[in-house]
Amino acid sequence: MKFKSGKTPFTTKVEDTRAFVVVPILPERYALVVDQDESERPKYRRSDEARLEEAAGLARAIDLKIIDSFLVQTSQPRPATLLGTGKVEDIAERIEREEIELVIVDHPLTPVQQRNLERAWKIKVIDRTGLILEIFGRRAQTREGSLQVELAHLNYQKGRLVRSWTHLERQRGGGGFMGGPGETQIEADRRQLQDKILRIKRELDTVVRTRQLHRQKRRKVPHPVIALVGYTNAGKSTLFNRLTGADVLAEDMLFATLDPTLRRLRLPHGDMIILSDTVGFISNLPHHLVAAFKATLEEVVEADLILHVRDMSDPDNAAQAEDVETILSGLGIKKGNDKRVIEIWNKIDRLSEPMQDSAENLSSGSHEDARPVPLSALTGQGTRELLAMIEGRISGSMEKVQVCLQPDQFSLIDWIYRHGSNVRRQDEEDGSVVIDVDMTAGSAQKFRDKYASITKR
Repeated sequence: MKFKSGKTPFTTKVEDTRAFVVVPILPERYALVVDQDESERPKYRRSDEARLEEAAGLARAIDLKIIDSFLVQTSQPRPATLLGTGKVEDIAERIEREEIELVIVDHPLTPVQQRNLERAWKIKVIDRTGLILEIFGRRAQTREGSLQVELAHLNYQKGRLVRSWTHLERQRGGGGFMGGPGETQIEADRRQLQDKILRIKRELDTVVRTRQLHRQKRRKVPHPVIALVGYTNAGKSTLFNRLTGADVLAEDMLFATLDPTLRRLRLPHGDMIILSDTVGFISNLPHHLVAAFKATLEEVVEADLILHVRDMSDPDNAAQAEDVETILSGLGIKKGNDKRVIEIWNKIDRLSEPMQDSAENLSSGSHEDARPVPLSALTGQGTRELLAMIEGRISGSMEKVQVCLQPDQFSLIDWIYRHGSNVRRQDEEDGSVVIDVDMTAGSAQKFRDKYASITKR
């Protein structure tokens, strides 16, 4: 594999590339922002082993051949190389011995650190942001997704223009007779990148306007929108497929899907909703990506309900949930304050029976507005309870009602059967029909407003 200056990372062929994954472990004080409020600091710390496994999983998501992945303890970050001199030399020896072609450092690298590590190891080095950009570039299928990834990459690349190549030292001639030295090649490259960024932003603005038009059309046929969010690989796409019967790619792979997918779903008592599967979140999500995918994440902001899917079989699920809540908070959706959020405790089929019972007890003991739903998207366990909760939030609680239909209204009987349950019909001597039925409050009100007389029982 050959990486060259100016190439987008997601156009390179990386299959069968021999790679190392290096996870630097820094003291906790270097992970905190100096001016960060105490309440905003993470409550849960992800284990080092979980970080290592996640970093290797990200690398495998683009078919790299991982020869080894290892933790590197660092007492303090070095401005030049992040890692200590001895560690850099040890890794250099291993790289030569194992014939490694690429090193992934699971930590943000400054342009200078990246350049110095590449010189020391004599191979290509990418950091966590570069790796996630590579994955996103491969997963993007729609025009919008491709534009968002390209915008994020160009913003990332703009900060990487350092004087590490000789062609950047050349000068361009100035205009006019006494033009002077002119602009350097690095300035010209930066200007070209800025021009591309502006062009892509204009194209994305067009996409955003199109999305807004689609949203306005949906409002004219007011189907509530339910958005699935969660940490990557939490099982959102599997749950989406289970509920809608769709065939969205659902694999045990980080960022298996990227572009948002929307499908219609009919609830048990006939009401129609739109279910939206969104991009998975991840810890330390590069800010370039958060900004680039803001248009896509508007689907979450505008949603009537937000289903936060958690992988309860993961030992670090609390830290993962905190990462998701941090990103949602940046979108104005704060846990506890926003009543639209429902927690989904997924993958309970992977838990032992005592842990499953504990999850069920914790769920049933919670307040109704904050009650999580334990389920298994893979087996379908608990999905009926989830649909009932969605229906209750969207259409209101169930009501026992009585409907009286005259002979010229018999065409409404089909609607009643589709939107009700426990239907009991009684034919009257005058030709009318009295139907006792259980309906959601929303369906009952809709019927009352538009069709026929209806009374509570």
